[in-house]
Amino acid sequence: ESSSSPSSSRSTIDVLHTGLDQVAALIAAVGPDDGGRPTPCPEWSVRDLVDHLVLAPQKFARMTRGEDVDWSAPTPHHDDPVAAYRRHADELRAALTASPDAPPGPDWQCAEIAVHTWDLATALDRSTAGLDPDVAERGLAFLRASLTDDNRSPAFQAEQPAPHGADPYDKAAAFAGRAVRDTPAAARS
Repeated sequence: ESSSSPSSSRSTIDVLHTGLDQVAALIAAVGPDDGGRPTPCPEWSVRDLVDHLVLAPQKFARMTRGEDVDWSAPTPHHDDPVAAYRRHADELRAALTASPDAPPGPDWQCAEIAVHTWDLATALDRSTAGLDPDVAERGLAFLRASLTDDNRSPAFQAEQPAPHGADPYDKAAAFAGRAVRDTPAAARS
């Protein structure tokens, strides 16, 4: 797809590739004692969120190829989540190369990445300020165009206010119903 993101002339697929790489780096930052930590995702620990993030690109690849996907199916745990994630991200990249205009399109994936990048970074007390804003801006634009009060639940809650100084990841998370702290991401350690 050649459409540009809200603040950039980069292609949506290029922005998605950046987002996929950022998620890989964030998953790699999860330490051995972090798995049980809570996340902003109701009922998910860091381990659960990482498992979801690892599998998501493969599910999007399947959707891009026209296959049915059950998002409610149990998510397996991988002993090497970084390697599994990279395999699944490569599978998605290949599917998008073969069918760049196939649904669901990269915007939905940018939304998934933006919100869950914020979730994982928040759970790990890490900042999103240094991440590529185009990923979150593209994801937020998709969320704003796609989410309504009728289709938010159960994955998303009602939109929450984004605090003054919020970065694009904070804004995407707040739109998805996450309670974003009143301090901007740049102030988090």
